[in-house]
Amino acid sequence: MDRVLPGGRGPRNDHACSRVAGLRLGSHRAGSVRYDAPFISEALNFTFARCLIDPQRIALGGFSDGGSYTLSLGPSNGDLFTHLIAFSPGFSSPGGPPVGKPKIFISHGIEDPVLSIVASRIEIVPVLLANGYDVTYEEFTGVHEVPPEIASLALDWFVG
Repeated sequence: MDRVLPGGRGPRNDHACSRVAGLRLGSHRAGSVRYDAPFISEALNFTFARCLIDPQRIALGGFSDGGSYTLSLGPSNGDLFTHLIAFSPGFSSPGGPPVGKPKIFISHGIEDPVLSIVASRIEIVPVLLANGYDVTYEEFTGVHEVPPEIASLALDWFVG
């Protein structure tokens, strides 16, 4: 399995609304999407040019703010990302119209003191389900983390 694991770029408080470097962007409540999306797009282009990639198995994923960005960028880029994996997201703010219907895996610790599980449980997941997305949602006993068993579940879900 090939992996592209870019980190975040730029300040964490700007807003974006455009199509940058091949990824459709929208207005987001918070974050560095303007900086991250071009970097992600460059990393993907680099990888696609050098590796044989199964177009039916391309995931976008992240933890915390990265999980929120996954749920914000992913729906408007469902023609590229077939799967979205969000660990402990705080929001989902797709800025553009949905394109395709990527499958979605979300997990959240029930004792998370950083980003309340309420966001996932009563805001994010129900809206995604109401919009017709195939969502796998896992709550676990824990805090703001990705326990090994949850990481394994997400990987099994993705490759299964």
